This record gives sequence, structure tokens and C-alpha cells, in this order.
Amino acid sequence: MVHDAAAAVREAGLGLKAATITPEGRDDVGSPNRILREEIGGRVIVRTGRRIPGVVPLGGVHAPISIVRMAVGDAYGAKEWREGEGSDEVAFRTERIERGVCSAVAEFAFRLAERTKAKVFGGPKYTVSPVYEGMLKEEMDAAAERHPDVPYEPQLIDATFALLIASSGDPLVIPSLNRDGDILSDLVLPLFGSIAGSESLLVALDENLVPSVVVAEAAHGTAPSLQGKNVANPMAMILAAAALLGYAGEEAQAGSRAIREACLEAVAEGVRTADLSGHAGTTEFTDEVIRRTRSKLEVWATL
Repeated sequence: MVHDAAAAVREAGLGLKAATITPEGRDDVGSPNRILREEIGGRVIVRTGRRIPGVVPLGGVHAPISIVRMAVGDAYGAKEWREGEGSDEVAFRTERIERGVCSAVAEFAFRLAERTKAKVFGGPKYTVSPVYEGMLKEEMDAAAERHPDVPYEPQLIDATFALLIASSGDPLVIPSLNRDGDILSDLVLPLFGSIAGSESLLVALDENLVPSVVVAEAAHGTAPSLQGKNVANPMAMILAAAALLGYAGEEAQAGSRAIREACLEAVAEGVRTADLSGHAGTTEFTDEVIRRTRSKLEVWATL
């Protein structure tokens, strides 16, 4: 099914994806996300934590923080094996990253920072791993030379985590390895109130590093314990739909804006799910966003 979906997304250039479960067995199919990313040629994943109206962020964080991570390689899809027995058993893993992917992540990060007036911040643990993780740092430095007007403050990944808690100034764009970025996203988004408060974009790029295929999804994974209880926050999935429409041509721009504004306005005016200290259910919140979106489009059509 994932292979068929990837083929359809490649043909359309756009995709909207729900959360999927990765089987845990050693000999199972592995991560559906990894399969999809590899087959559409996805190189970059972008997740942005931003203020949710009426929700107080943690640690004094106010400006947006975007994580730009590798979509393929690194710890995901690495070869793994074990040797020996008992207490002498040893586990091995061979990871790999590609310079082309490092270049795409770095260049995308600097272009995003340029567009959003942000600072490129953070980076991999290039001092401990100058050959492997240093490859991304080299491409970050090269991109910095191509974009001299973008503020650039490279940091080791551990320092990045520590400094994020105290970050309250400039908007930040953080280029990262695949695994580091996955973990960073799960830290950054809750700083703004909920991991369900932002969309995630998977981007394939052409030879000029211009987006050629975009897949939008919620930044969070599955939540089996919430299934069927009508309590989950649908914000991230709704914002994913809005973000995807932003890449769907001029005629779709009004819909993209209307959905995003309707979603954030609903939260600002107190229609919130339990994770945002509210009492609305999944259906109630979604219906409110639909009502507000319809109203906006009707008003705009008369202007």
C-alpha cells in the first residue's frame, strides 16, 4: 500500500498523510514513513513550532523555531546485526548520510531563514564525529557563505538542546541529522503548548533545490489510547491540509489561509481540546473550524 501511495504522490506532486504505525518485528516491513520518503525522493522534513493563540509557551519561548532535518539516511534504514551470546553479545549498526542530502538540508534551512527573517542555529556533534556528522557541518558552512545576510550561529547538538530552553529572541531555523531532528521536533513543539499544534512537511527537491513534491502530515505519531474517545486534538492534521493547499497553486491560496486562520482563531476564542486545557472534543473542534472556514470564504467572495 505504501508503494502505491508513493507512486500516486509522485504523479500528483502533493500528498496528505495520516500517522502510521511502524511494525516492531525485526523481519517486518519497517517504517512506512521511510519507504514513502525514499520512493518520492524526499530529502527534507520541516516542522515549525509557533505560538498557539491564548496558550502560554514554556521556558519563555515566543519566536517560531523550525527544525529542518534529513528525511532519509542516518539511523533510519541503517543495517543492524548482533554477534556473540550472553553477556558477550554485541549489537552493531552501520549508518550513512549523503552529501547531496546534507547540502539540501543546509540550503533549504538558509532559504527558509532568509524568507522568515530567522537565524540558522545549532547543528550536529561535529567535534566528536568530524567525518560522519562533520559532513552536515561542512554543508552548513558552505550555505552560510552563499547567504551572507542570514545570521548563522552553529552549535553542537547537546548545546542546542540546552540553549533552546532559554531561547526567547530571534526566530530560529535548525538544520539537523535525521535522528537528531526527530528528537528535536518532539521537544520544540510541546514548548509551544502541544505536539498537536503544528504540521510537518516532507519535501522532495529538484536540481535547483526547488520543491517538486510535498507531503503534509501531522507532526505527531499515532495515539492508540485515544482512539474512539473523541478527545484527540486535530489541529496538526487540519494545519497540514492548510499547508498542503499552500503548494497547490494560486486558486488554493485562499483556502489555505482560511483554514489556518479559522483553526487558530477557534483556539484563541476558547474552543480547545483537553491538551490545551479546554473541553472541546475532536468533532466539536473540527466542526468549529469548518464553520469558520466557510464563513471566511463566503465573506471574501463578496469583496
